[in-house]
Amino acid sequence: MTVRVCIPTAGTGSRLGELTAFLNKSLVSIANRPTLSHQIEQCPPDAEFVIALGHKGPLVRHFLELAYPERTFIFVEVDRYEGSGSGLGYSLLQCKPHLQQPFIFLSCDTLVREPLPALDGNWVAYAERDDLAAYRTLQVAGGRAVALCEKGEGRPGTHHPYIGLAGIVDHAQFWDAMEAGAGAAIEGGEAFGLRPLLAAGVAAHAFTWFDTGNPPALEAARAAYAEAGAPNILPKANEAIWFVGQQVVKFSDDLSFIANRVKRAAEIQDFVPRLTGVRPNMYSYRNVQGDVVSEAVDLPLFARLLEHCSGFWREADLDDAARDAFQAQCRTFYHRKTLERVALYYRTFGTEDGCESINGVAMPTLATLLQQVDWDDLAQGLPGRFHGDFHFENILWNGGQQAFTFLDWRQDFGGSLTVGDIYYDLAKLLHGLIVSHELIAGDHYHSERRDGAIRYDFHRKQMLVACERHFDLWLAQQGYSVRKVRMLTALIYLNIAALHHDPYSHLLYALGKDMLHGVLAQPA
Repeated sequence: MTVRVCIPTAGTGSRLGELTAFLNKSLVSIANRPTLSHQIEQCPPDAEFVIALGHKGPLVRHFLELAYPERTFIFVEVDRYEGSGSGLGYSLLQCKPHLQQPFIFLSCDTLVREPLPALDGNWVAYAERDDLAAYRTLQVAGGRAVALCEKGEGRPGTHHPYIGLAGIVDHAQFWDAMEAGAGAAIEGGEAFGLRPLLAAGVAAHAFTWFDTGNPPALEAARAAYAEAGAPNILPKANEAIWFVGQQVVKFSDDLSFIANRVKRAAEIQDFVPRLTGVRPNMYSYRNVQGDVVSEAVDLPLFARLLEHCSGFWREADLDDAARDAFQAQCRTFYHRKTLERVALYYRTFGTEDGCESINGVAMPTLATLLQQVDWDDLAQGLPGRFHGDFHFENILWNGGQQAFTFLDWRQDFGGSLTVGDIYYDLAKLLHGLIVSHELIAGDHYHSERRDGAIRYDFHRKQMLVACERHFDLWLAQQGYSVRKVRMLTALIYLNIAALHHDPYSHLLYALGKDMLHGVLAQPA
């Protein structure tokens, strides 16, 4: 008989705080894929999964449909997953009609390293911990579980943490106990139904266990599951990108974000992966083979990329009305958005505009510098086909096929899905040449504010420095304004400073202000 695995995901995951404001806790990322993915992939290929849905339930369903189209899922909508009458036991009882056979219970915040035992008898799982106070525990003797105890009842030496993983062969007895338990079973969850099974003998199996249900344990799990050479992705609270086998799934809490991304994928289809599935909050595509350009780049490859981009950055022929509208979009995107993001930076970090020197250079306030920007000139952009977040981490190079693929394209430019400012793409490319995501992720930077002065520094790859010099020459040869590209790059740093963590955010702010000051000091 095909094994069935019950994974209840209905709970709100409140212990994870803001991580579950936009996602179900089973979708929180570990090694660039959800916890749920690690669990699914540990089970046999023909396993059938009974998934209890509640908090952010549609996201769980849609992710599994996109990431594992070949797997069998039975989704159970739990009508009470928070408040009075809710609980793990209630979610389990909602799943009962689909679990009238031996099954494995697997808590959605439990990861283990070892293979799951066969269902040839009842079994429960435990791990080793020095401190037992935070856990339900199993009293183990002779490889058998003789008691399943509540928190605080376990004793070192004879008791071990029960980890929310069990094989239930005597399912009828289990469900009879759960039904009879009423409120105690709803609160006690699967543990309530497991206790009556112990008298007949239940095997106890030890596992290497990683809990993902609270922030410290989640970070430990992330460290343990980290994969060398994995994509370097800076986290965002309301977005995620997951790599699951041959599928890549992009999530956003913003429905219009996903809808516009999908529309734009058709607009630039010759340069980006073909989408394989779409849901309201996410889309998927086949994982493209290749190296991110940041890892593969040398001067010949960078020159080849610029040649390739010359065919991508196709200028748009706009009439007067459309051009006026485009320039208004640029003005809003560059000017108003910058002011809003800088204000957000000050609010987020409890700081304010000042005249601190930066790396020993006297500075006016940022407001003064922004007043010196010729926003009308900056809004005289170059309308055309655009990517919108064009840096090396979003570009793949397949040496075997001699092909570039663009990833993570922006959903719009100032509201337009078809026309953006090519200058903005150029500036995004430069911003990635100057600040390497890889080196930032490795903490190879420093920023501090002290005694009326700001000092910052960051490591750079010499190859990227060489590419930057080549880029400046190429821009001039192609007739682009190097000054405009550098000014937009400075504004990009200022815009994204509020979106990142301390101290990286302060580095971005200092770098953006410093760079803007330098550009404004040059002749127009």
